[in-house]
Amino acid sequence: MSLTDCRSRRCRRWITAICVLLMVAAAAGVWGWYQFFHEEPQPAWITDNPEMRFKYGSIGAEHDAGIPYWIFYVLPRMFPEKLPGPGGLAALGVAWEEGMELPIGFTKKTIGFPRVANTCAVCHTGSYRVAEDSNPVFVPLAPNHTLNLAAFFRFLIDCAKDPRFNPDNLMREINLVTDLSVSQRLIYRYVLIPITRKRLLERESQFAWLYHPGFPDWGRGRDDAMNLTKYFMIEWPMDDSFGPTDMPSLWNLGKYEPERGMRMNFAGDSHDAYSVLIDSALGLLGAAPKDKDEFLGHIDWMLEYFTARQAPPYPFAIDRPLAERGRGLFVAECAGCHESARTGTVVPVEEVGTSRDRIDTWNERAAREANEVVEAMGIRRKGLVEEPLRGYVAAFLDGIWIKAPYLHNGSVPTLRDLLEPVASRPVTFRRGYNVYDPKKVGFVTDGAEAERVGTLHDTRLRGGSNRGHEYGTALSAADKGALVEYLKTL
Repeated sequence: MSLTDCRSRRCRRWITAICVLLMVAAAAGVWGWYQFFHEEPQPAWITDNPEMRFKYGSIGAEHDAGIPYWIFYVLPRMFPEKLPGPGGLAALGVAWEEGMELPIGFTKKTIGFPRVANTCAVCHTGSYRVAEDSNPVFVPLAPNHTLNLAAFFRFLIDCAKDPRFNPDNLMREINLVTDLSVSQRLIYRYVLIPITRKRLLERESQFAWLYHPGFPDWGRGRDDAMNLTKYFMIEWPMDDSFGPTDMPSLWNLGKYEPERGMRMNFAGDSHDAYSVLIDSALGLLGAAPKDKDEFLGHIDWMLEYFTARQAPPYPFAIDRPLAERGRGLFVAECAGCHESARTGTVVPVEEVGTSRDRIDTWNERAAREANEVVEAMGIRRKGLVEEPLRGYVAAFLDGIWIKAPYLHNGSVPTLRDLLEPVASRPVTFRRGYNVYDPKKVGFVTDGAEAERVGTLHDTRLRGGSNRGHEYGTALSAADKGALVEYLKTL
């Protein structure tokens, strides 16, 4: 055999080997892409029904903020002591429909592997029960006054900090509830569990103020929204501000008219509903959206849905003649702020007299930096208001019956209590119990079950003051009853 033939044969062998290696690499790449990145659409029962899409539809948060499904599934089984009570995730006060795999506001989507993330519905789907032994009625776009959001955040961080959060222990629990393939077991053990723990621990500093010894718990139904924005979107170091507020309702957003000077959020810190939805959704994503156009498509859909959806009607009997008498009292005592040119605009805090805590969590520098972050993502919106905050928005009262507790920080349990002078309002009460009180218009706040389920709100603690808004407090008891009866009709 000639030297040329040897070289030719060796060359062919090298070419064959390289081709085989390239084929193996390509196959490995396809396998890796499929295991970690391929997306599957959610089922039609979610995507084709507007209400189901709101409650369970993905907005893209699974990419960066999603938790692998089977890790999420076993955490309450492994770490029940880190929840605020028994019952697994139900102890967090999530809205959970009977027969559903996950609570409302928790989405499941396959991006390589099934992942769980949150949507707006987790904080904005309310519930009520007509009696202690009745099933809950869920109300989309209402405030979720039962959700213990701070406890949920702490639960995830505390689990990740525990030395038991390791592949051996997690895989032992996962194997008890599902039969993963060999490749999936390897992926969970060597990739997903370590990465999930790392990412949760990376967020510990952003949640530091939830562990601040000088701050009381938010309690059920509240969040510290602007501090969340500061520590997550613009990553400021923790300061001494603390301003938890109630979850707002999201229906009928078309009533807000920025061109008439109306503002969004409790303190008027955002220009319009589109901006609020973008900023809230970015908080859920925890990063810039993977697909900006797809993300903005979700925002457009939500804005359309929230604008069209009206406030839910009061579900109990209304004394119509009494309510008609209450209408005149409403015009005299309440309409100047809540049914006038002032509605939806900012009323100076000195005038309304309520706590400044929420205002003091935010400033124009924070707004400017947050706007710069969103603009750098290539997202255009009017954004956050780059000026000092000076008061609170005079709220629209549609659906007020299910917005209890009242005032921006949820410090007054019922409408009837709100018509009392500050000195006569409850100093402490339990919040987060969803049995309804149609007489006082709010939720039941005392009794054995309310104490077992609810969290204590103490108006003497920071962020919990019930001072101010002393309108209608001089009315007679009969007139107060008539006014409350009218408010049920809104």
